[in-house]
Amino acid sequence: MMKHAWDNYRQYGWGHNELKPIARKGHSTNIFGNSQMGATIVDALDTLYIMGLHDEFREGQEWIDKNLDFSVNSEVSVFEVNIRFIGGLLAAYYLSGQEVFKIKAVQLAGKLLPAFNTPTGIPWAMVNLKSGVGRNWGWASAGSSILAEFGTLHMEFVHLSYLTGDPVYYNKVMHIRKLLQKMDRPNGLYPNYLNPRTGRWGQRCYYVTASAYLLKAWLMSDKMDTEARKMYDDAIEAIEKHLIRKSSGGLTFIGEWKNGHLERKMGHLTCFAGGMFALGADGSRDDKAGHYLQLGAEIAHTCHESYDRTTLKLGPEAFKFDGGVEAVAVRQNEKYYILRPEVIETYWYMWRFTHDPKYRQWGWEATQAIDKYCRVSGGFSGVKDVYSSSPTYDDVQQSFFLAETLKYLYLLFSNDDLLPLDNWVFNTEAHPLPVLH
Repeated sequence: MMKHAWDNYRQYGWGHNELKPIARKGHSTNIFGNSQMGATIVDALDTLYIMGLHDEFREGQEWIDKNLDFSVNSEVSVFEVNIRFIGGLLAAYYLSGQEVFKIKAVQLAGKLLPAFNTPTGIPWAMVNLKSGVGRNWGWASAGSSILAEFGTLHMEFVHLSYLTGDPVYYNKVMHIRKLLQKMDRPNGLYPNYLNPRTGRWGQRCYYVTASAYLLKAWLMSDKMDTEARKMYDDAIEAIEKHLIRKSSGGLTFIGEWKNGHLERKMGHLTCFAGGMFALGADGSRDDKAGHYLQLGAEIAHTCHESYDRTTLKLGPEAFKFDGGVEAVAVRQNEKYYILRPEVIETYWYMWRFTHDPKYRQWGWEATQAIDKYCRVSGGFSGVKDVYSSSPTYDDVQQSFFLAETLKYLYLLFSNDDLLPLDNWVFNTEAHPLPVLH
């Protein structure tokens, strides 16, 4: 599957950010601005390396060496460029030892730094790589920055300071943490929107996503960063109290708190949380390791049900737990599957921590479904309705399909000594970064 995805990108989309596998041409979205930055190449590098596809890896390295240029007049998502490009380049550097990846990562990080030039030091969501001018998405709560986005900068920026000896990157992300610590947290939860001008919370929406980076900061520090661990423990206690519920059919789900009430709906993206609870079980408060491992297993089960209750055996973008309807998408605009990795990510973490064979079984079901319904002659495409027996394609091969979905599937069927979790921490885009001993 990796060869099929890569070879077709190589043939039809080379140098473009992504591939349209049916139209057989390059594709890009506004998160990458208007430039050809080869997002798929950078994102896929470490997966190619881990799978032993070294010729393909060298092709990618050569393109990066000759063509990857960040001095373009292009407005990009700070979050996406950080997790995909800086994360991808750092992982490729740590795995292969090739200096070019470190050099490019540091160059790009320099281009992102102007995003932090705000009254509060909370970065803008977007920055122009040439001018350094930043701004926020119009849709995000009155010009707010998004906690789930700027929180996760922590991992890459700590590594940049470690590799360069320049504390500027580390200081930027620690400043964010200090600010978050000082702020009031309604019910102990972090709202998802924060205004970078005023330093005040935007609309009160709460999601589980923002807490993962605190756990990973602790793991990456070789468990020395106890402040991050404490913040994580506080956050997940509040999440469990306010966002996690059991449906009448007995499925544990994580809802979304909006406008003062809990929406009984869970997103595919939230399915990563099963893996997060498992990963954070060891070292949790009050000897609750068993509890959190169990919670991870329950969420994995719910997310598997969201796949199993569709026609294609692929999970929808979001699914409801309302009167009689459980783990099923109700609205047409939530029935799509765009090759997302989060459910498989949780299967992999649960496999590593429990070795229960059902996780490999579930992963194999997903693999077969993706190969059957998403593979087209020119690569892999997302589908618009997982409940339809004759699916229509969205004609996008997302870069994260190669970076995350296929990597987590490969790791799920590999031995534990391939990227052991004692030595590696995976960033939001599944790029492994070493624990800093």
